Amino acid sequence: MVGAGPAGSACAQILARHGLRVLLADQHDFPRDKVCGDGLIPDAHAAFARLGVSEAVQAAAHPVTHVGVVAPRGARVDVAGRLAVLPRQILDDILRRAAVDAGARWCPRVRFSRPVEDAQGRVVGARFERLRDADGQGTAPANDFDVRARWVVLATGALPQALLASGMCQRRSPSGMALRGYLSNPALAGQFTSMDVVWHRALGRGYGWIFPGRDGVFNVGVGLAHSHAQQGDGRNTMADVNLRELFETFCRVHPPAQQLVASGRWVSPLKGAPLRCSLEGATLARPGLLVTGEAAGTTYAFTGEGIGKAMESGMLAAESIVQSVGSSVTQSVGQAVGQSVEHSVQNTAADTAHTHYTRALQALKPRFDLYERAYQFNESPWMIDLLVWRAKRSPRLMRRMEGVLEERSNPGNLASWRALLKLFWSH
Repeated sequence: MVGAGPAGSACAQILARHGLRVLLADQHDFPRDKVCGDGLIPDAHAAFARLGVSEAVQAAAHPVTHVGVVAPRGARVDVAGRLAVLPRQILDDILRRAAVDAGARWCPRVRFSRPVEDAQGRVVGARFERLRDADGQGTAPANDFDVRARWVVLATGALPQALLASGMCQRRSPSGMALRGYLSNPALAGQFTSMDVVWHRALGRGYGWIFPGRDGVFNVGVGLAHSHAQQGDGRNTMADVNLRELFETFCRVHPPAQQLVASGRWVSPLKGAPLRCSLEGATLARPGLLVTGEAAGTTYAFTGEGIGKAMESGMLAAESIVQSVGSSVTQSVGQAVGQSVEHSVQNTAADTAHTHYTRALQALKPRFDLYERAYQFNESPWMIDLLVWRAKRSPRLMRRMEGVLEERSNPGNLASWRALLKLFWSH
């Protein structure tokens, strides 16, 4: 298992539960910081329940009851849902420890170099390099080592290096970008009780957010989906947007953000990170190798939410592997660290994990496409104004918006011309 974020740890836990031997490797020691909005929506809570970590997450998280949708002209509606805010530094360590408690072997501060293949091109292991510096930058090439594995699962996030090394990268550039920081302002904690997402014409296709955390600490940031434009030669280039300037604009046009920042104290600086969305940009699987989490593009384009779907994809990867060997079989997926792969693992007819997993993820693709369709709201701010204006007057529309948050309703329908016309007659 390469990567111990939500996808990798979820996958490792399920595999370990079924008696498989799992090596969970990451280039960082934990706990470690991860750039994210930290918002936990209903699909994440459903995954926590499956993984048996709901109580631990609930004890550490700041509970929230609504998402505040703030339209470009300033109107807002509050959409109810099962929500919480928990920094990834804490959340990811809860998930990692659950995987270790289930039986996964933890191997920190090692960087994935490339897959190891047999003569037929099937992946039969992974090559790692040890990191000698705490910041993960220095390497000790002499300490490279191979791990023999029946399956290698890449849960390496949005950066493309592991995908490129594995021949799984279809697009180097990300789908979007985000910038966030942590701000302490206990005096205003009582004024921010919802996870606010803000659109404004001055933000263009971007959006801002203010998510309240525990002890008066806020996650404040901006995001931009579709940040890289497709060029005629097949390359993608970054849109002419400076995220720090976008953040400054957000604070200027949204008075609550301006007040929060002006009277608060930064406890963690603004940091940026790429996003991979809509199950695009990577080959999902090949014999012996599965790609999961944000490396596979499991972030929703419209909302930027990806924690729940990352865990879901990790569990699908694990279930595909378990199905291919039988849940009662104990299969070694790793040798002792430092040994070399001296021979390949025979590819049997039972090894169907890669095809099963690809089909399982592709079955989710229509839902991701609906969120791509809903991205029209970001490109047409007047649509958000109309939606919020009508939702304030229509209990039925509010229920539909709650259904989108709960994944019971189609988000794309809210952005269709037919749906917009219906806004005038809904009650």
